Amino acid sequence: MAGLKVFVSSTCYDLSIVRSQLRTFLNAMGYNPIMSDYNDVLFDPRIHTHSSCIDEVGNSDMLILIIGSRFGGKGVPEAVEKVDTGIIKDNTSTPLSEVRENLSITQLEVLKAIEESIPIYTFIEQQVWHDHELYERNKDKEIIDQIYFPSIDKQDTAKYIFNFINFVRQRAKGNNIFMFSKIQDVEEVIKKQWASYFQKLLNEQRFREIEVKRIDNLTEQFEDLKAAILSSVSSNREREIAQGVVKYRKLIDFIMVLNVSDFNFVKRSTGNWSDLLAFTEIKEIIDVTEVDFDKRSMGRARTILLRNDETFFESRLPLSHIQDLSLDWGTFISLTPESRDIIVDTLIDLSPRRNMSFRYIPEKFTEVWKDAFKQLRIDVVHEKMDYMTRPIDKKKKV
Repeated sequence: MAGLKVFVSSTCYDLSIVRSQLRTFLNAMGYNPIMSDYNDVLFDPRIHTHSSCIDEVGNSDMLILIIGSRFGGKGVPEAVEKVDTGIIKDNTSTPLSEVRENLSITQLEVLKAIEESIPIYTFIEQQVWHDHELYERNKDKEIIDQIYFPSIDKQDTAKYIFNFINFVRQRAKGNNIFMFSKIQDVEEVIKKQWASYFQKLLNEQRFREIEVKRIDNLTEQFEDLKAAILSSVSSNREREIAQGVVKYRKLIDFIMVLNVSDFNFVKRSTGNWSDLLAFTEIKEIIDVTEVDFDKRSMGRARTILLRNDETFFESRLPLSHIQDLSLDWGTFISLTPESRDIIVDTLIDLSPRRNMSFRYIPEKFTEVWKDAFKQLRIDVVHEKMDYMTRPIDKKKKV
């Protein structure tokens, strides 16, 4: 079985000894260190070496970031385009255009790890951390340009190193930072942190299994209770209503999500599923699970409900779930109007008008989804745009 792949991100020239010792440590732990200076990265001859490093980050399980005295080489434009630099826009007052022009390859690797939700462990040389504190106390003063930071190799790169440290420590999550003065400090932290993390994952797995068993028991009890209640109902009409309240809850919840205010149509209609969608101003339901791009940029959408005005609902539910609702609608309209009245009124009273599986986006569908392409490589953007701009009737529908 392949070992854990640990990408080590740092400048190489000033931290070569640290990197060498860390590599020995990781190998001894049974992990696979990924280091560009040891040819662990696949350097695709068709692209820049910086881009190869960015690609390799996405294939790793964890990333160790080591910040020392050097800023390192600036990332080439090709590599910058592979990363969502917008991640850092809320953590700096510097214009994003200037930030993009002054990102090192190490910083780009870290941004890619964040984008890919890869755990990051950050280690900062102790002297650099002390100079960072000095920078923080004086960065808004006129004297800042006159201060010499002895831990930084090139003084004109100091603010970029310190600002990136600020970005790492101000993140909402994954903002752990550890100081070190010798490699043994790094090794000790890694052993403790990863052992504790593994223990936590084992506990979560154990508790998850207990929770699943509890839910299964509750589900079984609910089914028994439902059967007992239905069997106690004497008349056929009352039994039909009781069964309908259980069976059609998801259908009525779905209709309520679409902001229907007049339920007389729902209670009286004999129209098919297409008629219901037309009444709710939904002109198309689009399956987006097969669209090949970074879906994280669009949350967890799996289905789009496109309205007549081009605004839309994002749904986490698969197309098959909505197809099931269309079948429920077919049996619902076969009920008597009296039964439908009671079922709908009961479910409206029971159901809150908030369904976490659907999210209304009051913007144009074509405009919002264009943003999803910003994280793609330039050479595939046009291909994806061609897919998205094909006539809608060529996509999957219900």
